[in-house]
Amino acid sequence: MGLVIGLDLGTQSCKAVVCDPGLAVLGRGRVACAPRFPRPGWAEQDPQLWMDALGPAIGQALAAAARDPRDVVALAVTGQLDGLVAVDGDGGALGACLIWLDRRATAELPPLDAERFLAVTGQVADASHLAAKARWWDRHHPSPRAAAFHQPVSFVVEHLTGARVLDPAQASTTMLWDLDAGAWSAELCAAFAIEPTRLPAVAAAGSCAGRLTARGAALTGLPVGIAVAVGTGDDFATPLGAGLVVGELACVLGTAEVVGARSPVPVRDRGRLVETHGYPAGGFFIENPGWLAGGALEWLGGLLGRDAAAIDAAAAAAPAGAGGVAFLPALGGAMTPVWDPDARGAFVGLTPAHGAPHLCRAVYEACAYAMRDVADRLAALRVPLASIRLLGGGARSTTWAAIRADASGLPVTVPVDGDSAPIGAAMCAAVAAGLHRELAAAAAALPSPRATIDPDPSRRALHDAGHARYRALFTALGPPAVR
Repeated sequence: MGLVIGLDLGTQSCKAVVCDPGLAVLGRGRVACAPRFPRPGWAEQDPQLWMDALGPAIGQALAAAARDPRDVVALAVTGQLDGLVAVDGDGGALGACLIWLDRRATAELPPLDAERFLAVTGQVADASHLAAKARWWDRHHPSPRAAAFHQPVSFVVEHLTGARVLDPAQASTTMLWDLDAGAWSAELCAAFAIEPTRLPAVAAAGSCAGRLTARGAALTGLPVGIAVAVGTGDDFATPLGAGLVVGELACVLGTAEVVGARSPVPVRDRGRLVETHGYPAGGFFIENPGWLAGGALEWLGGLLGRDAAAIDAAAAAAPAGAGGVAFLPALGGAMTPVWDPDARGAFVGLTPAHGAPHLCRAVYEACAYAMRDVADRLAALRVPLASIRLLGGGARSTTWAAIRADASGLPVTVPVDGDSAPIGAAMCAAVAAGLHRELAAAAAALPSPRATIDPDPSRRALHDAGHARYRALFTALGPPAVR
């Protein structure tokens, strides 16, 4: 029986799943890969951490499945978007990966015609994206000159196969991709002074990037010659691995909270809150790339000396409205209600009567209000929305799910397996190996959600007021342009 491996290069860990041809998960593995924050606004990760984690994560998953590496016929990689890895001619990293949280390149955004940029890319011009980081790298690391620029997924794929390639969905996050033409934009490459020859080739996520080389086999513990898919980014693999359909709002509660929905047609948001990207199974994914949500809870847990379960219990114990405490979810800069890299998080409304439960509840509610900002914008753009599908580790919290239903007025579905990014990668591997004809057909075979939480109408007014207060606080504490 041919097995497939899905790998997910997250901000905090490398995860692996072993799946059978029907995409049932047989075993899982996980190895920690922490980022570092050398100074405010900077966020890095050593690419060698990913290399060192591949074999152990796959080994754990195979052991849990009680299967042999020789049973594996293909693997694929997904992972964090918006990271930059500068490499030499042999694909070796020239330094740390500037991950999605890194905002050091804000000053490197060239003068761009805003409407023209939006028309070409469907994106928000922001220093989190690859093009700005690549320009920063060239200006601050002129020697040795980077031969090419990778995202994390394509960097690992090159180390496994020797092929320098990524999929159109990842390409569409770089600020260098012409969304309508389906090609690198010569105009934008010139604006950022990045030659297209220094960017990966582009191929479908489920296509075969190449065969596992001897080097790749040493890194993974898998047989030489198995198929390695091109793969895709985690913003797309997560809804893909959950079988997201048009009409559902994907809300991925990981370190970051990514909120988006599928659309059969491209959408340009002139309000610049959401971006339009290609989607591996066809059509487009209209999303806000996300703010620190699970990361904010991890930060708060560190301050309070509580783990995730204790944080969740505390939030459940606090009253709706958090006793008047409000939080602005901008620890890494704001992504909603506007994109502002200089915004910072804040707790407001504290009194001696408040304690840890109120703080925990305030973070839960603030992230739900930020999600509502994105849902409201998508509705205004006529992107179909009838329900919310929670994904990621935060989807395990029934308290957070209920808050999101109440705050949005939409039913919330909870998946059988919220950790669906590596499953999305496994789907790419299955298509590359010929076990499935295409990604859309593979997604249709996934199980239905395990539960649905309906909104409580009696709490709508409370959350309408809470959302209005959150918006007012951002206006009061945010950038002058919003005041």
